[in-house]
Amino acid sequence: METYLILNPPLLNLVSAVAVGALIGAERERRKGEGPARSPAGIRTFTITSIAGAVGVEIGGTALLAVVTASIAVMAAVSYWRSQDQDPGLTTEIVLVLTALLGGLSMQSPGTAAAVAVTVTVLLYAKSWLHNLVTSVISKDELDDALIFAAATLVILPLVPNRQMGPYLALNPYSIGIVVVLVMGISAAGYVAVRLCGAKFGLPLAGAISGFISSTATIGAMGSRAKASGDLLAACVAGAVLSTVATIAQMALVVTATSTPTLLSLSGPLVFAGSIAVAYGAFFTLFAARNSGRDAKQTGGAFSLKTALAFGSVLAVILVVSAGLQDRFGGAGVLLAALVAGLVDTHASAISVASLVASGKITPQEAVVPILAGLTSNTLTKIVMATSSGGWAFALRVVPGLILVAMAAWAGTFAALLWS
Repeated sequence: METYLILNPPLLNLVSAVAVGALIGAERERRKGEGPARSPAGIRTFTITSIAGAVGVEIGGTALLAVVTASIAVMAAVSYWRSQDQDPGLTTEIVLVLTALLGGLSMQSPGTAAAVAVTVTVLLYAKSWLHNLVTSVISKDELDDALIFAAATLVILPLVPNRQMGPYLALNPYSIGIVVVLVMGISAAGYVAVRLCGAKFGLPLAGAISGFISSTATIGAMGSRAKASGDLLAACVAGAVLSTVATIAQMALVVTATSTPTLLSLSGPLVFAGSIAVAYGAFFTLFAARNSGRDAKQTGGAFSLKTALAFGSVLAVILVVSAGLQDRFGGAGVLLAALVAGLVDTHASAISVASLVASGKITPQEAVVPILAGLTSNTLTKIVMATSSGGWAFALRVVPGLILVAMAAWAGTFAALLWS
């Protein structure tokens, strides 16, 4: 008979504790140095510390682990005090205490302990890169923006009420807050894209990708950046118009998922509108590239908090107006409902109409006009956003493209009628 080596769970967890300590210790050993100024802990110390934490948990549970960790913390503090003249820093001492805790965690959740150990090791190994990133690559304004975005996303947004309120119960503060954060995030993504790819191609790329999240929010963010830096105007216009390509593509996807026959009826309008959006955006992308011998230097921060809040305010007004129209006219007409819904989200409008086709209440041909009506009313919202966020210089370049896209969609409908 064949025999197999079978390790029971506690032994496997102990092996995990050894691996955790050795992994962190190996990185510390490389930075330990030599001579009297060397670091007090290397691979052996870290491995033994992790084992001590594991044994403490196995023998005495969390109480003994606390004693072991406290003892190691005291020894680490004494070691730091002895070498304070060399300004060694506290990283090794703190990680040593953490290693004891990870050793104890390995006996209960080895997977979590291993994940934390790998993360800590990566942070330790990337010391030089991280220091250079914070002190040389990232400016003070960029760091301030990152902190504002983190506070808005992780602290303020979770505290915002998530319920309908206000006139006609049309306002959900949490949903509007998400849109505000989204505008900030899209603007920041455009800023990063410019840093990585240059203004000529970074902003158009960011606009095309961000359009899948929200074309309206993307236009608002691009307008804000164009207003802050006139040198980026053409690239921002390209990003704003290219975001409508994502609108068309996403509409095709959601309609397909709801009612394939409706997509077939819409194929002509979508192809016409998408082609115009691509051509218009490509024109301004080439215009930005040809009229800049070098990439324009960015000015301002990664995003404008004032613009994001203004965008949220405009959206709130549109929501109240839409709810008022629905309350006044009810659900009598599919066309009116599509127009009202399209003011806020053209995809929601398209899905609602396509659902009527799927349920047999209207035909695919009858769905085309309401869906395009929703697309047209959404274009009006985008025009308002372009004007309010980027000013007239931005609006005079973006608005014609938006109008051409909407007109192309209707032209596709008439062309389909002529060919049929």
